[in-house]
Amino acid sequence: MQKLTYAEAIRTTLIQEMERDKNVFCYGIGCDDFKGIFGTTIGLQEKFGKNRVFDTPLSEDSLTGFGIGAAMNGMRPVQIHIRADFALLAMNQIINMMSGIQYMSNNQLLCPIVIRIIIGRGWGQGFQHSKSLFSLFTHVPGLIVIAPSNPIDMKGMLTKAIRSNSPVICFEHRWLYWQEQEVHPCVLESDFEQPFQTVVHPYRSDGEADITLLSYSWGVVECKKAADVLWSKCSVKTNIIDLKRLSNLDIDLIVSCINTDECIIVEDDWLSNSVGAGFLAKYLDGKFNLTHNPINFSRIGWKNTPCPTARHLENDFYYDVKDIVLKVTNRLGLRVPDLRDVDCYSHENKFKGPF
Repeated sequence: MQKLTYAEAIRTTLIQEMERDKNVFCYGIGCDDFKGIFGTTIGLQEKFGKNRVFDTPLSEDSLTGFGIGAAMNGMRPVQIHIRADFALLAMNQIINMMSGIQYMSNNQLLCPIVIRIIIGRGWGQGFQHSKSLFSLFTHVPGLIVIAPSNPIDMKGMLTKAIRSNSPVICFEHRWLYWQEQEVHPCVLESDFEQPFQTVVHPYRSDGEADITLLSYSWGVVECKKAADVLWSKCSVKTNIIDLKRLSNLDIDLIVSCINTDECIIVEDDWLSNSVGAGFLAKYLDGKFNLTHNPINFSRIGWKNTPCPTARHLENDFYYDVKDIVLKVTNRLGLRVPDLRDVDCYSHENKFKGPF
């Protein structure tokens, strides 16, 4: 076994897919920088040349249109937006063009493009550089939206995304790049594909759990830490549901994974019209019989305000592990444990910017 980081999972996948298919290329603002977009594109230009790995002008709308045109002509571009906030400048291309090409042409035209959109908090970045915007893209038919939370999922799902004939939006939280996972060497060497589907982790549980946490992307990391704290301090067993694909949620599968009376949805997003809000709307639309084995849902997310820049306000804006633990103990009617010794992950000391 050896350790694989989230960033290396992306880099390894790009190398393998570019070696496998000469039509795959990677581009975006800062793609050829010496830091390689948090380490995900380091060495790619040296290996594949400037025609397949290249920087672009600071024009999100143009570079996205360029990728769409290339995809429609048989190429398989992987485009990088280093901040979700600035992907908004390409929304005409993504929503009005890219998402409907196959529908408009009755599948005569394909658009096999992957857009990596980087999200995340910290470092006093304020409201122009910290949005997630998950649900904005899941709202649009024709887009596959994924948000892998660990290195193995990222490797398998990015491989599938690059090979897909449909446009894929891949969300990557900045704090995930340093996450490590032990893998067998064959995982690094293989080009396995992983389905775009939800997975349940019986984390700190032997199948009989006290509560379910439902999350995605960085939120899954926070939930696992909270599950450790809940087990060590309260003997609470937790199931964690990881929404790896955010578009076209499989409601039947998700509900079948919730085997507890209480479920808390944890999101790195505003709660109004979020992915979790969309899930709850589908759950409550009459499809499920709520009189038998009803599930009590509650939610954790961002405060309903733009993200502040000042540290003390930013800390209050975002939830952390302690907030999850407090919510769980409240829902289960347990005494609040002493949380003064709980480390709530300060990953900002690792974040030095993408360039």
